[in-house]
Amino acid sequence: MADAGAVRPDMDPDRVPVLSVRDLKVEFTGSGRAVPVVRGVDFDVYANEVLCIVGESGSGKSVTSLAVTGLLPETARVSGSIRLGEIEVIGAAPETLRQMRGRDVGFIFQDPTTTLNPVLPVGRQITEGQVAHGLLAKAEAPRRAAELLREVDIADPEGRVAQYPHQFSGGMRQRAVIAMAMAGQPNLIIADEPTTALDVTVQAQVLAVLARRQAETGAAVILITHDLGVVAEVADRVAVMYGGRIVETAPVAELFGAPRHPYTRALLRSIPRIDTTDARLDPIPGQPPTPSALPTGCSFHPRCALAEGRARCSGEEPSLRVVDQLQQAACHYADEIPVASVVATPREAAGGATPPAEPLLEVDGLKVHFPVKSSILRRTVGWVRAVDGVSLAVRPGETVSLVGESGCGKTTTGRAIMGLIGATGGDVRFEGQSIVGLERGDMRKARRQMQYIFQDPYASLNPVLTVEDIVAEPLRIHGIYDEMGGAPRIAELFDMVGLSRSMLGRYPSEFSGGQKQRIGIARALALKPRLLILDEPVAALDVSIQAQVINLLQDLQKELGLGYLFIAHNLSVVRHISDRVAVMYLGRIVEESGRDTLYDQPVHPYTQSLLSAAPVPDPAVRDSRRRIVLKGEIPNPAKPPGGCTFHPRCFRATERCRSEAPVFGAYPGLETRTSCHHAGPLSAGAEQQLEEAQ
Repeated sequence: MADAGAVRPDMDPDRVPVLSVRDLKVEFTGSGRAVPVVRGVDFDVYANEVLCIVGESGSGKSVTSLAVTGLLPETARVSGSIRLGEIEVIGAAPETLRQMRGRDVGFIFQDPTTTLNPVLPVGRQITEGQVAHGLLAKAEAPRRAAELLREVDIADPEGRVAQYPHQFSGGMRQRAVIAMAMAGQPNLIIADEPTTALDVTVQAQVLAVLARRQAETGAAVILITHDLGVVAEVADRVAVMYGGRIVETAPVAELFGAPRHPYTRALLRSIPRIDTTDARLDPIPGQPPTPSALPTGCSFHPRCALAEGRARCSGEEPSLRVVDQLQQAACHYADEIPVASVVATPREAAGGATPPAEPLLEVDGLKVHFPVKSSILRRTVGWVRAVDGVSLAVRPGETVSLVGESGCGKTTTGRAIMGLIGATGGDVRFEGQSIVGLERGDMRKARRQMQYIFQDPYASLNPVLTVEDIVAEPLRIHGIYDEMGGAPRIAELFDMVGLSRSMLGRYPSEFSGGQKQRIGIARALALKPRLLILDEPVAALDVSIQAQVINLLQDLQKELGLGYLFIAHNLSVVRHISDRVAVMYLGRIVEESGRDTLYDQPVHPYTQSLLSAAPVPDPAVRDSRRRIVLKGEIPNPAKPPGGCTFHPRCFRATERCRSEAPVFGAYPGLETRTSCHHAGPLSAGAEQQLEEAQ
């Protein structure tokens, strides 16, 4: 087997790696038999280097990182070698591991909410490791915590030190976790999906902070992620994992420019891109294997077009071998893969749909305000303006997307349209008839034409019902099960969403995430609705499964003439699937236009900021892209700023913006509507307000 961590031709042979991993194997024995999760992994990481480990869920990425830090549970059986400096991690004494984690390694977990203790002040948590290891005097801890918070761009660090995690936003919590991981200036930083749950603007801030802190300390970084756009922006080298093994490793430019393993190539072809509009994604067929049921031979062969009909692929596991000067791949037939860029060639542009004139859904000045109650007398002392005057329309066969940062009101808008949340003001009309304030029975009838698909397929399916009963439930609620065809109708819906009829008697726990989302779509289609409201329907899915679901939604729309209101924060997915896009900020739409117009010619500073922050899966453009850096946090919707609500973060703000709210109206020369006193394309004069992407 080739050594994925061997000294490479592009590297000084005298350099010593910060971390060296050899033949790492991890098995879990808790189920009564050994389940191989990591199967012979080799890699090195050097100072001032970012190694990104990518792959679908279950590939072994996170288990590898936990093994490096000695954090695996007792049911894990670990073999091989993990050498961090002078320490051999495997077999090390507990006190040695504790000292190593306190001095040499910083770990940034995926969810900062569960990383931070909710009952301890953030400042104390940031420095408690240094205090415990004798690196910092307890009396100096508050001052040092404030310094670290300032270094990760948190405003008023002295005041924030004594605050608790619930008083921080999601992005601030993640930056506090970065400060905690960097507190002792470790030699190695491991970041496990640190930006998965963050908006693109906050993601850009977090990645910039991480890059700056790495540059200041010279640390080595292992970044685990499934976002290939992030990989293209930050990685020096990439290791692709599948079935518990590294199947390809290369410098980032070579891997994106000419991948040499079929799995890597398929991953890159399955992702929607913000810089192109594609007629159809090219998903990887099938599902990733589970560690307990790995195929024989090459673990990717059941999903690989190159392996079709070849006995060697199903019978012999390929070794990781050098396929050119800088790349290694574990494929018997790597030489047959075209040495050509997957990302550099523009794909066929998809023309937007031409909808009929009459809207299916009309939203006019919708408002949803939640009261703020006093703690003692429960009097209303204010209002949270979650949605504050939203107007939009959706036509049959059209997809209108709502985008914006978390807390902007996207989901509240969707739920208010469905009547799941009461509207404070405005109107919602379906086929010209108002549905606001309907009696319960009348609203139930209206909902037959509108269905909601939730973000989390795990939480939206009843775990004690079979999936046949789950899909049939809307028909029974409306008393039309037999009228709509009964069991044959349910089987037809399974065919429609690409699931086997043999699965009807199973329970949700027996399905993968992508299959659960298909079940949710089948349930939504049971009543033959005309409008679907899709709330982040692919956010929790791996990129290959995401591509399958996106293609399914587009096929169903074309076949059934459905209108979609698509709520998302992934701007690449939105560009791929949308006809029109509306950008929300603090409860209001600030820009709305046709998809290509909005992406190619944005005129509102907030839209320009969002688009500049979105990662592009092409390392060739990362040094030439320029990014608008938004300062500060999203304002409190209970106390919105006066004038234009975006002005505290806007690079074009003037005194007029602080005192006068802009009117939402047409922008000259484009199909765009916007609300900005200074709307317009980025000009040469704005260059001084931009920072180059790191």
